[in-house]
Amino acid sequence: MADRHNRDIDRQPGPLPEPLEVPCLDAHAHMEIVTNTGPSSPEVAQVVAEAKSVGIDRIVQVGYSAEQSQWCVECAEAFPGSVLAAVALHPNEAPVVKDLEADLAIIEKLAEHPRVRAIGETGLDFFRTEPELQDKQKYSFRRHIQLAKRVNKALVIHDRDAHRAVLDILVEEGAPDITVFHCYSGDAEMARECIDKGYVLSFAGTVTFKNAPALREAVKLVPVEQLLVETDSPFLAPAPHRGSLNTPAQIPNILRFIAAERGDDVNELAAAISANGNRIFGSFA
Repeated sequence: MADRHNRDIDRQPGPLPEPLEVPCLDAHAHMEIVTNTGPSSPEVAQVVAEAKSVGIDRIVQVGYSAEQSQWCVECAEAFPGSVLAAVALHPNEAPVVKDLEADLAIIEKLAEHPRVRAIGETGLDFFRTEPELQDKQKYSFRRHIQLAKRVNKALVIHDRDAHRAVLDILVEEGAPDITVFHCYSGDAEMARECIDKGYVLSFAGTVTFKNAPALREAVKLVPVEQLLVETDSPFLAPAPHRGSLNTPAQIPNILRFIAAERGDDVNELAAAISANGNRIFGSFA
């Protein structure tokens, strides 16, 4: 994650979109990279306030390392009603940490916190992790799946260039009751398989990119009760501001794009996805 961080911190955010009429949520954000500050800082408060000003009144702050997962928990504590946490070791983090078992133990302890509502982002990434480290990555993924089931919380999956392996491990281990594919990157065929298994597909700004017709085909197939929307901020800012620093306030641009692709009413889609967020993550209060 550090390399991505370095590429993004100097970017400026795009202008705020027109507010939604019906409140919704950002199901996946990394506000510590947006702000490069502490979890209760004025800068984070501003990110939360700007999101709320355009109708995004809830944010799931997602973990990728032991230290940063602790940041997520503290952020969720600092912003009751607005922020919940997910905790995990990112699939690119797990194979290279100094002591994987020690870091997994930290994640397991954090997972018990009442404001932690998901285990993620975990999964597989064969794009950035070389083959000799992939067995360690798979081991970490299996441990996170087991943890999510043990604490009865949602599993949030990072899947890059590893679709078949991710799906197969979920079958082998037995997927948690709620399994979310963050920043869904598969095609329509994979979407059908996920839909049949009851998984939730979360779409980010990538669905708005001109070079992503497969995502637009996939998003049309997803039953609304299995759909989420996210920014993955500060990455993947949606059109028309691709390349800018992404923030949770950009959700309206993604949501309106998805509604147009699906032929849905924006207000109805926002309400449905908002309800999904409450069902998957519970109350933000």
